Amino acid sequence: MKYHLKPIQCRPWTLSYLSVPLIESHYENNYGGALRRLNAITEQLASLDFDTTPPHILNGLKREQLVALNSTLLHELYFASMGGDGQPTKAMTEVLARDFGSYDRWRAEFRAMGYALGGGSGWVLLTYVPRDGRLTNQIGSDHSQSVAGGIPILAIDMYEHAYHIDFGTNAQAYVAAFMRNIDWAAVQGRYEDATKVAPPRPLVQKEFGEVPAVTPEELKAMIDAGDEVQIIDARPRHYTTRSSEIMEAAVWRDPEQVDTWIGELSKERPVVTYCVYGFHIGCQTAITLRKAGFDARYMAGGHYAWKAMGGKIRLFDLAAVQASQPDGERRDQSQA
Repeated sequence: MKYHLKPIQCRPWTLSYLSVPLIESHYENNYGGALRRLNAITEQLASLDFDTTPPHILNGLKREQLVALNSTLLHELYFASMGGDGQPTKAMTEVLARDFGSYDRWRAEFRAMGYALGGGSGWVLLTYVPRDGRLTNQIGSDHSQSVAGGIPILAIDMYEHAYHIDFGTNAQAYVAAFMRNIDWAAVQGRYEDATKVAPPRPLVQKEFGEVPAVTPEELKAMIDAGDEVQIIDARPRHYTTRSSEIMEAAVWRDPEQVDTWIGELSKERPVVTYCVYGFHIGCQTAITLRKAGFDARYMAGGHYAWKAMGGKIRLFDLAAVQASQPDGERRDQSQA
């Protein structure tokens, strides 16, 4: 596969505070060089016999291919980011305010990240993340670091080749000049395109599609707000014999004996159930409680999602669990 050159998307002679020789040199030598290197590496890879190629050769070539490809793509975005008057559109001002607090807050962070790379190397990128439906500023080092699944919509090249002809080592002056030349209408167009990319497909449990769920973050917010939520740890009894922890605000109840403890619950307060990973048992327990007239839902992700979020836990009282088991079953487990 041959990668094809893209014409420069900004008009160099219209840019303020950035000279035509600087832009021409950057496009010809750095962008063009990256593209030529990318094609040379790709051609070399195509000639390899992967069954006999030493691993270190393949490893090195694939790393260099990644660097060259990202350098090519980011340079194309860099040139496409300029050509405007630096004044954000109303729509982008609102988007940046939503995701960063204000346009000024975004601008301060973006500039500071550029300053931090002065005298070194790397990129500062404004990137849309479909997973969360929001923008984030990121630093990309060595042409190869990026947010997985993210879509960059604005880029400033902070390698010294991008500014030394005009600014020497004065990276701050270069960043200021770049900001004055941002084409915000083009940035908005790329943002609108990026928002059409669907987020990663979520976990879907079709058999429990009608059972309402809460996320660990939502449950924590309920607890922090002082909501009198009844939290039931419905992990299977056999699992509790090898667990030493439980959610701080939860009580363990045997999911196979709902009838013996359902009377402890109040129908005036919401109930949240969970199991180990948020699949079957927590959902089934919530269904049973809902059929009995309770406002019950399950916590997505279960016990380990709560832990992964950093939710509070406490030691699990194994003796109390064992005491709730029939005598015969306790003897069976002690002999196992």
